[in-house]
Amino acid sequence: MTSTQRWPDWGWALLQLLLIVTFSQAEELVCRQREDLKNPQLSNDGDIILGGIFSFHSSWKNRQDSYIYKPLPLECTSLNFREFQFAQAMIFAIEEINNSTDLLPGISLGYKMYDTCGSVARSVRAALALANGNEAISAPSEEQCTKPAQVQAIIGETTSSVSRAIITVIGPFYIPLISHFATCACLSDKTKYPSFLRTIPSDYYQSRALAQMVKHFGWTWVGAIRGNDDYGNNGMATFTETAQQLGICLEYSVPFFRTDPPDKIRKIIDIIKASTSKVIVAFLTHMDMDVLTHELSNHNLTGYQWVGSESWILDSQTVETDRHHILDGAIGLSIPKAHVSGVREFILNVKPLNSSECTGHEDLTGVKNGFTDMSLMPIFNNVYKAVYAVAHALHSILGCNQTCQKILQEIKTINFKTKEGDEVYFNQNGDPAAKYEIINWQPTENGIVDFVTVGLYDTSLPADKQLKLQNNSLVWAQNSKQVPVSVCSEKCPPGTRKVLQKGKPVCCYDCIRCAEGEISNSTDSVTCVRCQPEFWSNERRDSCVKKEAEFLSYEEIMGVLLTAASLFGTCMTVGVAVIFFRHRKSPIVRANNSELSFLLLFSLTLCFLCSLTFIGQPSDWSCMLRHTAFGITFVLCISCVLGKTMVVLMAFRATLPGSNVMKWFGPVQQRLSVLAFTLIQVVICVLWLSISPPFPFKNFRGFKDKIILECALGSALGFWAVLGYIGLLAILCFILAFLARKLPDNFNEAKFITFSMLIFCAVWISFIPAYVSSPGKFSVAVEIFAILASSFALLICIFIPKCYIILLKPEKNTKKNMMGKVAQK
Repeated sequence: MTSTQRWPDWGWALLQLLLIVTFSQAEELVCRQREDLKNPQLSNDGDIILGGIFSFHSSWKNRQDSYIYKPLPLECTSLNFREFQFAQAMIFAIEEINNSTDLLPGISLGYKMYDTCGSVARSVRAALALANGNEAISAPSEEQCTKPAQVQAIIGETTSSVSRAIITVIGPFYIPLISHFATCACLSDKTKYPSFLRTIPSDYYQSRALAQMVKHFGWTWVGAIRGNDDYGNNGMATFTETAQQLGICLEYSVPFFRTDPPDKIRKIIDIIKASTSKVIVAFLTHMDMDVLTHELSNHNLTGYQWVGSESWILDSQTVETDRHHILDGAIGLSIPKAHVSGVREFILNVKPLNSSECTGHEDLTGVKNGFTDMSLMPIFNNVYKAVYAVAHALHSILGCNQTCQKILQEIKTINFKTKEGDEVYFNQNGDPAAKYEIINWQPTENGIVDFVTVGLYDTSLPADKQLKLQNNSLVWAQNSKQVPVSVCSEKCPPGTRKVLQKGKPVCCYDCIRCAEGEISNSTDSVTCVRCQPEFWSNERRDSCVKKEAEFLSYEEIMGVLLTAASLFGTCMTVGVAVIFFRHRKSPIVRANNSELSFLLLFSLTLCFLCSLTFIGQPSDWSCMLRHTAFGITFVLCISCVLGKTMVVLMAFRATLPGSNVMKWFGPVQQRLSVLAFTLIQVVICVLWLSISPPFPFKNFRGFKDKIILECALGSALGFWAVLGYIGLLAILCFILAFLARKLPDNFNEAKFITFSMLIFCAVWISFIPAYVSSPGKFSVAVEIFAILASSFALLICIFIPKCYIILLKPEKNTKKNMMGKVAQK
């Protein structure tokens, strides 16, 4: 908890130094009390005395000391009923132990309790009085200066800062200080505070629990108000650290103390008004919270969801202060509810001492005020357990037969259960096990606020099960049933990613849509994940869908048209072959080397059919077949055309006097030439297939949202070798046909071959850039078109004129007509 004064660490060190110097001056051999202290407010004799330090008053009157004269004692104000209740719980425990026959039998416990008014200075003086005694001593001996402490242990103080001051002063004397409500995590440092213990969990756990609870409700943009003392500063530091780890941002974090001047309080009000967060985490004492609530009411700051620490969340006085219901719906952590049988009756049965205003027979059972309110029973239980811890340690020391431990070491090792079944022990830091109830302020119809337990936080459970909440039973700010929303930026939906806003906390961001081919399938994704190569992002960019596999199919229009053209060319070639076969004895068929003509028609049929291997989904066999079949059939075809061209040239040479050329290029030589040219291409194809054959390939680069199924060449050298050889034969054939174009018409089909080769070469020259630049399946279509176009060029240019004569001009299909022009010339 907190204190009403704030002393720096160097102040405590200076105070200790002054105390040491004061009590160890060499020139004085007597022990003297430097200042008269008032007697304890509550005391009772006993064989063993326990000390108690409580703030029966919560404040004091401010004054300006001139330091010319000795300052007057503090004038305490504002009676604090709850602290008096704590003192009564301590007296109850002591009297219960004195009446016990099992614990410390035959030994009575006494007590001395001081009122500190929440002042650090007064608390230190009280601690020294408990340690040294309060009687005036003047003796010429050092015996009194080295006497044992007056008390064996001290119960208190309620606030963390005061507890730090006390333990800093009495720590060197190893007098245990057991606090029932000082929760600062800093007090767990045993190197600084070795004799401090407590029966309330450390704020280390509370701060982390508050952060996890804030995260549970999705509040990532919150404000924070902390007490400007050890309790608030240390607690909020741990909360901030944990919040950052959980992705929670603090829009502001302001310190507050109940004695702050009005202008400072006004700044805090302005900060809250200007903020956009709707959730405020208040790490304050109940005294600070009471003052803050009053100021908030004056400015009508309603509609905020409050998250509270254990100091005020279960405090009925804070509820009474909140007359404008600003804190309705607040949620926070509290010490688990507890019951100590008999303590309520004991407190309500308290009797006044030497008071002229009371008779001593007043009945408080029907009175309702801060003193009769038992909502702080868990804290009474902490006081009760602290007293019993000391008693059990004393019992062990008094019962030991051998070397006994000092009381501090004995308290650290105790482990017992109270009459209510609560287990009491301290860990290595002097702290108990951390367990909290989650309290929700729920207003009723008559205006009374109920403290409803809606969850539990237990550090003894696994991390994922420590926080348990009943969301359906919660009431929020302004009596709402909907969980408040407090975020700097709305959640980024799937399909987007977060981009931080420049100069703002990580909770403030913009939502940027994922790029094409990337997705985010979770809310508030920091990055977008690129889809696997075979997948692509959908329209919403929240999932990857399998890319459409694209290839030239028989089902699509382009595939159907090319298939029809191929089949049409095949049928047309077969039709020409049938015509030639039926008129194979006619002069025009015989005059143009019918054997090569039929072989050419056969190869053209294969050329038309091989284009079909390019259509359909690529497979291992189709990839190898399409290029090799194309290469071999076209070489066969051009070899036949080349043979026919050479026959024309040789036939013309044979008509010259004395020429016997035809015997060197007769039918046998013609067949061998065709076979030789074709075998060369076969060898090239075999080498290609043996070394690095074509294979099916998934091309992801051509289109972003499609997979192009195509045939990889395997060896590019093999592919271009096949095309290059075809081109070489075509050029050779074109040159020979061009040379023979002006031979006599009767024997001359060279001009038709020239024209067909011209078209053939033009098609394949234009094919190269078109093939390279065409994407996906269109490159396949370009190759099929080149095959069909060159095949049709050969078929039409070489055979259609002959078919025209055979079918439509039969009168010209005579040997006489074939030889006529020769005779004329």
